[in-house]
Parts: sequence; structure tokens; C-alpha cells
Amino acid sequence: MTKRGSRGEVTSKKAATAASQVLRDPKSSKAAKSAAASALTQRPNKK
Repeated sequence: MTKRGSRGEVTSKKAATAASQVLRDPKSSKAAKSAAASALTQRPNKK
């Protein structure tokens, strides 16, 4: 595992994709959407 300095934890691309799918699914529970949103906030921005 690589350390990203002061940026803290970083969500993997695979996990971010899964989180995005959860947020787009209208059948997802509120708790699932909250966890998915939390994961995406840890994803670095695209450049």
C-alpha cells in the first residue's frame, strides 16, 4: 500500500465505480448511499 502524504485514505477506482453504481440505483438504501458517498469523497479528482 502506498502512502499519499497528508491526503489520507484514497478509495480505489474499482470501489469508486461500485459506489457510483450504488448512488445511481434508486433502490439502494439510505445507509448504502451514505457509505458510497463517503467512499467517493476520498477519491482523488480526475485530471
